[in-house]
Amino acid sequence: MIQVNIPALDQQAGKEAEAYLTTLTKPVGSLGRLEELVIELAKMTGTHKLDITPPGIIVFAADHGVTREGVSAFPQEVTLQMVSNIIHGGAAINVFGRQIGATFQVVDVGVAGEVREKEVSSRKIRPGTGSFLSELAMSREDAEQAVEVGYSEAKRLMENGVKCLIVGEVGIGNTTASSAVLAAITGADPATIVGYGTGISSSQHERKIEVVRESIELHQPDPQDAYDILSKVGGLEMGAMAGAMLAAAENRVPIVLDGFICTVSALLAKLIDPRVADYMILSHQSAEPGHLTAIEQIQKEPIIQLNMRLGEGTGATVAFPILQAAVNMINEMATFESAGVAGKEEESTATLS
Repeated sequence: MIQVNIPALDQQAGKEAEAYLTTLTKPVGSLGRLEELVIELAKMTGTHKLDITPPGIIVFAADHGVTREGVSAFPQEVTLQMVSNIIHGGAAINVFGRQIGATFQVVDVGVAGEVREKEVSSRKIRPGTGSFLSELAMSREDAEQAVEVGYSEAKRLMENGVKCLIVGEVGIGNTTASSAVLAAITGADPATIVGYGTGISSSQHERKIEVVRESIELHQPDPQDAYDILSKVGGLEMGAMAGAMLAAAENRVPIVLDGFICTVSALLAKLIDPRVADYMILSHQSAEPGHLTAIEQIQKEPIIQLNMRLGEGTGATVAFPILQAAVNMINEMATFESAGVAGKEEESTATLS
């Protein structure tokens, strides 16, 4: 089991950023959330001289035995096919990742089939989880190893210069596992958090709710123990995502959360070490109904709302340019003094428009 040492936020750096923002050629607070984001980033990184490029994207791929229970619109082999699509640059995450100049890595942490592309980091723990309707999703040792894989993969990216982390996932059945994990952590009624995922029918949706409810009743996961939850009703990629977040926070690297599955994985990371949440920024609110419950638990405000529900890290990647805009603002905008513009105390003779 990994041991992490996550530092406290640098409150002084946040104060310095806030003070510097008041010297820029604009009315105080006029850039709203962008200014709040700058202060958050300063606390995370320990300086108001911000740099979040290059961003790093890690997509963790794994399969879920629960797909055997009729909860998905797509067969399990689609996971393997999507890994290939991503490697060949054809997925949405590739399109958006290229736009922001991201460093990119795909990690096989539990795909059921054989991944042949050499560009994929092969860290397979087991070929998919068990169907948690009738058995454990994985052993506790598997859960611990999944977190360790994510931690080491993210650490390697940061050693190669990544300054902001986006984690995504690919795996048919992962919204069912995420719903089960969220229900385990919050005690929420599955009927209120289980969504339509990849576009299932109404009858499949009812089945999905039933599977989540029965699985929680069968396994009784401990809501305070991330590894117990993962082993009983979780997914290998979810554990890896949590581990990657822990590594980022330990290194003062901001984490841009994606949608439902990513935010639920963030809750697992928070159970392992609550300080990890200090380094998280929520990109968007997913159309998945359970995401709102997860957001309430993680206590973060989404930057955008575009009714996305794809996963892969796409929402976080789309939101990243807004973070970059905030960084560019504090780094490049002129101060009143440097621009020769009169400040507020001289408004009687000069007014900002």
